[in-house]
Amino acid sequence: MKENDFAGRTALVTGGGRGIGAAVALRLADGGADVVLTYRRDKDSARAVVGEIERLGRRAFAVLADGEDPEAVEAAVDTAVARTGRLDVLVNNAAAFPVGPLEELDRATFDATVAVNVRAPYLASRAAARHMTEGGRIISVGSNVAERTVFPGFTLYALSKAALTGMTKGLARDLGPRGITVNLVHPGPTDTDLNPADGPNAATVNGYTALGRYGTPDEIASAVAFLASPAAGYVTGASLHADGGFTV
Repeated sequence: MKENDFAGRTALVTGGGRGIGAAVALRLADGGADVVLTYRRDKDSARAVVGEIERLGRRAFAVLADGEDPEAVEAAVDTAVARTGRLDVLVNNAAAFPVGPLEELDRATFDATVAVNVRAPYLASRAAARHMTEGGRIISVGSNVAERTVFPGFTLYALSKAALTGMTKGLARDLGPRGITVNLVHPGPTDTDLNPADGPNAATVNGYTALGRYGTPDEIASAVAFLASPAAGYVTGASLHADGGFTV
């Protein structure tokens, strides 16, 4: 990709204050985009990412938005447009990560997970589509466990991430006539604060990948940036596995 692939464009990255979301926000900014990112709790981390983007010479804003609140999700899109004047790229990254025995994942946990992992990306995509013109990009971040669940306790999380495949295909068909592409990235095990590559289960997890290691947030961001770039103009409705071969 070229350094100026995103020059003059604006991106909204949900959950952009940490981990994969922060890496995506910085990658898009490095390519020339102005970036609005949302956060739920960690205001300091979000502000730190904003500072890094501003040091790259781009505009950046952090917006508080709880994915469980549908009004907040839609308002974040409107705020992004109000502050930057346009919206070209939406990255649905924010997610809940419920893991545990089936009998412990109660109805409230189900409702909260579906709200954040399914309803919020749908609402954000619908709101973003109102503002996007030809060349717009919608990219959601799924999970390797949506297609290969090798450990117990992931039923609810896998269910919620698998739903993004159907959403992506449907949106691709709906928005294709307008020149807007919609795609999905399925990360594999990725070295973040919540899932460190030196954690107690890392050796076991590594054994399920073809490359024998965790990915980095930057590697996932590269996949997202490709789908957001002009180079991916003929790619839509697709699922890209950036998982080190976890699902092979």
